[in-house]
Amino acid sequence: MSIVVVGSIALDSVKTPYGEKKEALGGSALYFSSAASFFTKVSLVGVIGQDFPRGDIAFLARRGVDLSGLETAKGQTFRWSGSYQGDMNQAQTHDTRLNVFEQFHPKLGPAHRKIPHVFLANIHPSLQREVIAEMGTPKAIGCDTMNFWITSARSELLKTIRLVDIMFLNDAEVRQLSGETNLVRAAAAIRRMGPKVLVIKKGEHGAMLFSKYGVFAIPALPLEKVFDPTGAGDSFAGGFMGYLASQGRISDAILRRAMVYGSVMASFNVEKFSLDRLKTLKKSEITARYKQFKELTRFEA
Repeated sequence: MSIVVVGSIALDSVKTPYGEKKEALGGSALYFSSAASFFTKVSLVGVIGQDFPRGDIAFLARRGVDLSGLETAKGQTFRWSGSYQGDMNQAQTHDTRLNVFEQFHPKLGPAHRKIPHVFLANIHPSLQREVIAEMGTPKAIGCDTMNFWITSARSELLKTIRLVDIMFLNDAEVRQLSGETNLVRAAAAIRRMGPKVLVIKKGEHGAMLFSKYGVFAIPALPLEKVFDPTGAGDSFAGGFMGYLASQGRISDAILRRAMVYGSVMASFNVEKFSLDRLKTLKKSEITARYKQFKELTRFEA
């Protein structure tokens, strides 16, 4: 099986207590593709400017990621700069320059439309629906969003949510979208909006899964140093959706394992700046950390 991801591609400048990196690879589509490519064939759809260092993403092509949907537009690549101080779960944005991303409209080729799994990364909800309208009959549509769209494009977002199967939100976004403070009630409210499955990302506190099978929760891997949390949520989604696509079906057991693989990929992502850790990651390391998560949550009756 395979998956197509539509999202942002950026050059990020990030500062954390452990250092600083400027003009580094970033964007939801790159983080997702890097993580998902360990599990399934990935096709990336996005836009870059004429200044983007294409050689820096050659590792994705070597890993089998289809870059035919990567459009180069006249102008500069989307840029974001931010920092983390104290609370590593929350970035402080210093500057956002959409550049070519401001006029982006996804262009899917005939091959993209036949791909059975779709992930709609954090872009405007109306663009997400454009992608859904172009797809054939995908087995599963995953979707991410952010607080900005919940506030500024709520009606458009609600139209999109009705069409997706799996929704990824952090705990603050879940409360904001649902109007509920309790996460259990909030999850039920959001699932009534359309998604069959809701994944709540809680940063260093792990993640929760709500589906027709019930509730499943997993902790984050305890790490002494979190160098850069940027893209952790997208890496989580990449691990989750990538594993799900590799199985070709949805069941309680598969969803639970997908949660673990999502957490595994996010834990690697934060160990270095940008995509540096995911670039050098090996499948054997993923397998070993999966076992580590199993031990982390094991207990005797």
